Amino acid sequence: MNEPSVMTSGAPGSSAGQDVAQRSANHAGPEARRPPAPFPLTVITGFLGAGKTTLLNRLLRDPALSDTLVIINEFGEIGLDHLLVEQAGDDMLVMTSGCVCCSIRGDLITTLEDVLRRRDNGRITPFKRVIIETTGLADPAPVLHTIMYHPYLMLRFRLDGVVTLIDAVNGAATLDAHEEAVKQAAMADRLVIAKTDLLEGETGARASADLRARLSRLNPGARVIDAAKGEATAAALLDAGLYDPERKTLEVRRWLNAEAFSPRSEGAAAHHHDDDGEHHHHDHGGHEPRDVNRHDARIRAFCMRSDAPIAPAAFDLFLELLRNAHGPSLLRVKGIVALDDDLSRPVVIHGVQHVFHPPARLPAWPDDDHTTRIVFILRDMDPAFVEGMWKAFAGVPDLDRADAAALENNPLAPTKIGLLA
Repeated sequence: MNEPSVMTSGAPGSSAGQDVAQRSANHAGPEARRPPAPFPLTVITGFLGAGKTTLLNRLLRDPALSDTLVIINEFGEIGLDHLLVEQAGDDMLVMTSGCVCCSIRGDLITTLEDVLRRRDNGRITPFKRVIIETTGLADPAPVLHTIMYHPYLMLRFRLDGVVTLIDAVNGAATLDAHEEAVKQAAMADRLVIAKTDLLEGETGARASADLRARLSRLNPGARVIDAAKGEATAAALLDAGLYDPERKTLEVRRWLNAEAFSPRSEGAAAHHHDDDGEHHHHDHGGHEPRDVNRHDARIRAFCMRSDAPIAPAAFDLFLELLRNAHGPSLLRVKGIVALDDDLSRPVVIHGVQHVFHPPARLPAWPDDDHTTRIVFILRDMDPAFVEGMWKAFAGVPDLDRADAAALENNPLAPTKIGLLA
């Protein structure tokens, strides 16, 4: 990201002040010394021309974001409506909606640390959530890594969700031409389709339906939102994470959305073709050079389910091997896992490539389904390989095809009773 700008809905924290506050807290009771709850953080991404400028300007007017900090690359890039600017300073713009836009030099880590100091020291209005806008060409993964891996920031922020904008007019062509755009869509929790109002007639309706179908194949668990229909509100885009602030509960089923994924055995999100049956060829020598789904074919989205609980040590080894050996292929991983040391209290996991949040133990299962469910969005990785790893670490016996064929073709094998009965 370039030098980011910061916009807080609410506004302006120094190290000295933080030290004073800490000394005061040391003399307070246990409740006062408890660390503050981490702020939910949402990443907004999308390819160049996808409509982020329009969306951000709309969000900045929304009173629902009056307690929100918004980090952007540069004011000029989003074309802020100056009629909405109430007060201007060297590094800050105060919006009439209550949003404060600060120009802060440095990388994202420096920016986040700085705004936390400002907030803690009362120099900006206490914000309750953060939105980060990435550049059109940006891979959202490094932004997510920053929040999930930095020892201080991971205490102060929690990843709420990734919002990816797709241009309805040029979106299909962008996905065809740019692998970064496919990755942005595959990593999203919310997919916002912009400019659908510019599509006309039957051709436009078909293009819109095809784009929606393609996005659903890439990322079955993401909610698809139509911006032109007014659906891209703060309420629809935010709170996509595990925690529901309204009910103050853990919404595991909604967050995981495992039902949106076909069973792995049915080859979910493997090698897809269009709904009309037209076959899009891939680079196998003599085929046409333009392969419209060549990037899509690299993405595999599936939900792995397991009835067998796994030992905590085996689960740690499974995650460790997966992220260390195959980190770049793990676009998103999130799930709920049954551990055999406490069958009544599962753990939830959330990872982006090689970076994972520490697994969190839940007080109880969120519903009657006590099976392990892990959603994977992979790139250049076979879901069967992941399942095989899981079975190996979980101690689930799994006959490979060669073994099965050998048993079936064995003339001495029992046929009425026994293994092959």
